[in-house]
Amino acid sequence: MGRYISGDIERKLWFAVQASNAADRFGSKGEPPAYLDYYFDDDNLQEIKEEIEIIEQSIDVKKLDEFFLDPNRNGYTQEDLDKREITHRDLKEYADLCLGRDIQKCIVDTGQCMFSAEL
Repeated sequence: MGRYISGDIERKLWFAVQASNAADRFGSKGEPPAYLDYYFDDDNLQEIKEEIEIIEQSIDVKKLDEFFLDPNRNGYTQEDLDKREITHRDLKEYADLCLGRDIQKCIVDTGQCMFSAEL
């Protein structure tokens, strides 16, 4: 069973890797109970950019992009990750990086980004 983000951006949170409150790290805190509601706008862009840079410096983005953006890939196994020396921490950081990039793009494109994340 997956958990989803819905609103200005639509995406699935990474199963067993990404927390429902992953967007908290980009400068807005989710509001419970069943969903975390997020609102970002131009005022958040600098903090989002800074957090994206922190993540990009902490992982091998090129290696992870090559692995996850491979058009022939339809999922992955622990063996696939082990062969490429991709750790659980790498997965979490990369999943959050993808979310941060989506938030940033949404703000740049529309001036704001609102969504709810399932708990």
